[in-house]
Amino acid sequence: MRIPRMFRSTPFIRRTLALAHAEVLHVFRDKATLLQIIAVPIVQLLILSNAASFAIRSAPIWIVDMDHTQSSRALARRFGATGYFDLVGVSDAAAPANEAMLRGDVSLVLTMPNDFEKSLVRNHAATVHLDLNAEKGSAAGIVRSYALQIINAYTAEIGAETHPTESSRRRGGIVTVSRGWYNPTLSYTHYMVPGILVALVTIIGTLVTAQNIAREKEIGTLEQLNVTPITKAEFITAKLLPFWVLALLDLVVGLAVGYFVFGVPIRGSLALLFLAAGVYLVVALAIGLWISTLVETQQQAMFVTFFVLMIYLLMSGLFTPVDSMPRWVQIASEVNPVRHFVTISRAILVKGAGLREIALPLGALAAYGAVVLVLAIRQYDKTTA
Repeated sequence: MRIPRMFRSTPFIRRTLALAHAEVLHVFRDKATLLQIIAVPIVQLLILSNAASFAIRSAPIWIVDMDHTQSSRALARRFGATGYFDLVGVSDAAAPANEAMLRGDVSLVLTMPNDFEKSLVRNHAATVHLDLNAEKGSAAGIVRSYALQIINAYTAEIGAETHPTESSRRRGGIVTVSRGWYNPTLSYTHYMVPGILVALVTIIGTLVTAQNIAREKEIGTLEQLNVTPITKAEFITAKLLPFWVLALLDLVVGLAVGYFVFGVPIRGSLALLFLAAGVYLVVALAIGLWISTLVETQQQAMFVTFFVLMIYLLMSGLFTPVDSMPRWVQIASEVNPVRHFVTISRAILVKGAGLREIALPLGALAAYGAVVLVLAIRQYDKTTA
């Protein structure tokens, strides 16, 4: 809509339009600002639209087949052919499946007893056991519904083959006995609170660090420090160490609130959790340092950090399980440090996992921290030289 001529002629309108025109030119001439306004939202939309999904795709399943008959193998094949499940292991004993469940490698363990086919033939009924990784909260209910669909379809199929009449088909079938591990009530708070704790320490470690060093650069004190006898190692350590300690204190407060207010269990070792948190915070602080080398102002630091944290948090399995994401997102999230610490936090607090069960994600965090810290320090040297 065009502004009437009488309003355009007033000094207030003329000055306002002139300033607005200058601001638009400034935005389009500043490539960094233009990139933040146009490219960043598009990238977030393309990535996060795939990550933030509650549908379960290729949920990992372990099948314990104690029967080793044609009927048990047929049911196992149906689980592998639907696309809902990804078969990661088969055994004739429960121990390997239980270990995989504790490590978080599987969402469902299907157990068929050694009299599965015999019961179907003699009694026209058999029992199978569904052990669900209920640590994932409501996702366990979705996985269970998928499993029941497959079992019911198989029951109808074998009933039609052996008992052609409708009345005969209703007399038997496969009975499922379900059990939720670690979070039997499917409490969403037990699933979310350990992940929210990760988000809290991530914000302290990354956002505050990036803004703090960017502030030094913005007001000019960074250049003054660079000409003092203080070495870069001393400066970086002095800048990062307080936030490392503050983030750990924040974790203590969060754990207390989670335990006393929300009833989140603490089944594992707190010492192990804080060890993992200390390693993870090296990664978060290094990312904050790296971001500070790329920006000139606190505002830019906040915007870039917000972009990074949005992708990290939504691709970490914090809000939606990683199983629900497309395969390419699951692979890409392997380089996401937040995902590994979310896995560790939930495994220790909810499942009572030990060092052996979290060794893989903890090792990934340590490697990630070493690489990112070295790159951040080199980039810092380059920008301040």
